[in-house]
Amino acid sequence: MQIIGKQVELEVTKKVDFGYYLDGGPYGEILLPNREVKTAAEAGQEMEVFIYCDSEDRLVATQRQPRARVGECAYLEVVSVNEYGAFLDWGLLKDLFVPFREQQDRMQEGQSYLVRVDLDEATDRIFASSRLKRYLKSQNETLEEGQEVQILIAQQTDLGYKVIVEHTYWGMLYRNEIFQPLRRGEAQRAYIKRVREDGLLDISLQKQGAEQIPEDAAQVLAELRAHDGFLPLNDKSQPEQIYNQLEMSKKAFKKAIGNLYKQRLITIQPEGIRLV
Repeated sequence: MQIIGKQVELEVTKKVDFGYYLDGGPYGEILLPNREVKTAAEAGQEMEVFIYCDSEDRLVATQRQPRARVGECAYLEVVSVNEYGAFLDWGLLKDLFVPFREQQDRMQEGQSYLVRVDLDEATDRIFASSRLKRYLKSQNETLEEGQEVQILIAQQTDLGYKVIVEHTYWGMLYRNEIFQPLRRGEAQRAYIKRVREDGLLDISLQKQGAEQIPEDAAQVLAELRAHDGFLPLNDKSQPEQIYNQLEMSKKAFKKAIGNLYKQRLITIQPEGIRLV
């Protein structure tokens, strides 16, 4: 079983002054140093850990949570660059290495990039690559319409946003169906709106069917975005105030903000409504 770059549960074989030794199966005993321990255990108990190589290329365990595991994509910041490549902050003590050959564009310190985490099985070393076309598929093979998925915002286009779906597929989120601010590298829960005949995926941030955002709610969202995420209106506002701002009735406005509040897209405050 491949455990490197994965979150796994391993049995404690013994506790020592400087940490725990865990049963890594064919990999032998793996050290969990004290500095990497969040919850204590006794011999014979199991501990949930992430396995990777330390700075001396020895297998080591940690209870810290990396921002991405092998097979996953993430938006990570470059903390240093040397003659061999770039190093990314992925939440662990040892930074994540990106060789120059795995960089789509030459990486710069202080900048963030979308990368895929991978494993060199010949050396057991974890590395990252920004050459996403090598890893991601354009044609869907497993997902179904209406299915809830995790997406990562990848790139803004004239049509909307290109997104990474379940760390595996490319998808498209169309501009006219977006009612909230989005940032590159942001993770979102979304839905498969349509699987095209060619296998391409159309994505929606709203559940299709009864919970889809109606026209009045979409109008309120658009107005919020145009005014820095805030409108000085709520269900206590006078009908004239609402009509002057939105050209809709108070009844329609209350229904719209109720819909948006239910979907947790806005908060309703005494002074007005605000985008979440």
